[in-house]
Amino acid sequence: LNVTEEKFVLDTLAGCMEYKPLLDVVVNAFFVQDGRYCLISERNLYIVICYLAAFQLEELGIQHFSRIVKSQDTAKMQKFLRFFFNALYLDTWIKDEWSRFYDSLYVRQNWIDPLLRWQPKVQQLIEQLTDKLSNRTTTVKTSTITQPKEFNLTVPKPRAIPIPLPIPVLEKGPPVPPTTYKPPKEKKQLEEIKTKNRRRAEDLLLKANIDRFRCATMKPEKGEVCYKILNYVKIRQEVVPFLPQYLEVVWELILRQYLEELQIDNIPIKLNAAAILREGALYQRKMEQELKRIENLLRGAGDPSEFLEWQKQMRGKDLEEQLAEIECRRLRGKLSHEEAVLAHQNVIQENKKKADLMREEKAELMHQYAEKRLQEQKEMRELVEQVVEGHKNAQQAKMKLQKYKQRIVQEVSEENRELLRQALEEEEQKLRKRYELIQQIRAIESLPSIRHKFVDLTEVSSKG
Repeated sequence: LNVTEEKFVLDTLAGCMEYKPLLDVVVNAFFVQDGRYCLISERNLYIVICYLAAFQLEELGIQHFSRIVKSQDTAKMQKFLRFFFNALYLDTWIKDEWSRFYDSLYVRQNWIDPLLRWQPKVQQLIEQLTDKLSNRTTTVKTSTITQPKEFNLTVPKPRAIPIPLPIPVLEKGPPVPPTTYKPPKEKKQLEEIKTKNRRRAEDLLLKANIDRFRCATMKPEKGEVCYKILNYVKIRQEVVPFLPQYLEVVWELILRQYLEELQIDNIPIKLNAAAILREGALYQRKMEQELKRIENLLRGAGDPSEFLEWQKQMRGKDLEEQLAEIECRRLRGKLSHEEAVLAHQNVIQENKKKADLMREEKAELMHQYAEKRLQEQKEMRELVEQVVEGHKNAQQAKMKLQKYKQRIVQEVSEENRELLRQALEEEEQKLRKRYELIQQIRAIESLPSIRHKFVDLTEVSSKG
């Protein structure tokens, strides 16, 4: 590039980096709204066009800007310029978004108003691009239609009618076996088994209904038990003639009660064999316990009524002690509950006090934060004013910087030429020395070699 083009490229790159947040707002909105089907790799192209249109249109002029736009793809440029130079967008959200980075009055005067002034001329450029696109789409190359021609082929001879093949006769298949239409014998056997089981169940039900009160009859085992008890009593009376009369009365009452229980008539419940055996074993166990108690009395054992009374009193005392202990525990639990309630109330009051203190601290902090924010806004306003003043002198600084860069480039180019000349001279000198050295080595190699060995008689054998 020449100096002018290089300066333009560097200025454009610096401007794109300086105003990157503003350009990102427009380009991101374009990709979301109208550029959904555009490639993301074309983002830098739209950023450069947006920068030139927003910040360099006054310096470039509409002709130079149109030449830059027309050098790119027509459809892309037409879509982006129509989106960016929309007066409604410029007056509303673009101005609001740019005002987030710079002062709204500065944005309005320096960027929005110039864009609105250039909007009619840019609209003409957009119409030219639209006409170019419409002409491109309407002009379609008409290709010549291929006219088919008949081939000059030899007429084939008519084919002979082939002899029809005989129709094969299928062999007669085996007949269907008769078992296909007969039910299997297993099913018949299952039906017979089911019928037999049903009949057996009906017979058992009938037999059970007939012999429903069979358990009411006295079994021989119970008769044998009564007979054994009577024999035992008789033997006791013979062996112990001094048996008290009240024991005989007791025995008669026990036997009478047992016999009454054995004579069961009209039982309302149907008992099975297991229930009857359990009942017989219970009666026999009771009789054995009673006989054992009477035998202990005969041997001189005391009446357990006093012990039972004492045991009852002791159990009553234990129960009273347990009740007293339970009441004590209940009272302790009640006291602990009341203490917990009081502690909870104290905690609530302490929390309220802490909350009030935190609220006061928060109010103080908010007051300090508000003062800090006001100070920061004041400093930011001063900084913006300084930046605005700096922008006014930006063009002069750019010109001075450009002249300084050109002078540095000239000095550097002269130094580079001098250094290159010295390096070439040093390289030529090295090559010359290398060439002379190679010639000397080749001359030495061309000399004839002495093959006989010289003997020095004064040389020692070096054996130590």
